[in-house]
Amino acid sequence: MKIYSLLLLALLLFLNCNKKITNKDSELMKTENTSKLLRHVVMFKFKDSTSSTKIKMIEKAFIELPSKISEIKDFEWGINNSPEDLNKKFTHCFLLTFDSEASRDIYLPHPEHIQFGKLLTPHLEDVLVVDYWN
Repeated sequence: MKIYSLLLLALLLFLNCNKKITNKDSELMKTENTSKLLRHVVMFKFKDSTSSTKIKMIEKAFIELPSKISEIKDFEWGINNSPEDLNKKFTHCFLLTFDSEASRDIYLPHPEHIQFGKLLTPHLEDVLVVDYWN
């Protein structure tokens, strides 16, 4: 009988620990936990015709954005080097961090970001953007 009680207790603990997070829970976590940061991931696939010199110019322009837009709290970037060959020709990944959706919403139409977009767009085959809370 003692073993059955222990198994039942373990089962109840297991079921309680595996609660699924609903959309409502996710929204609640975003609004209640102010220590969370908004991550903005941007990946580029350049046109085959884009020269390496032009790509370097675009990299430099993107790297300069955090010094021009104060809402960007952190910035990382890199060039794909995965051996899995699953990148679908996306070569560049940029990770921008914001304190809030409001900060990101200032960044998106910011004149410096718009100017960067004008430099980038003629050389861009495709772009992928994902935002998430961390």
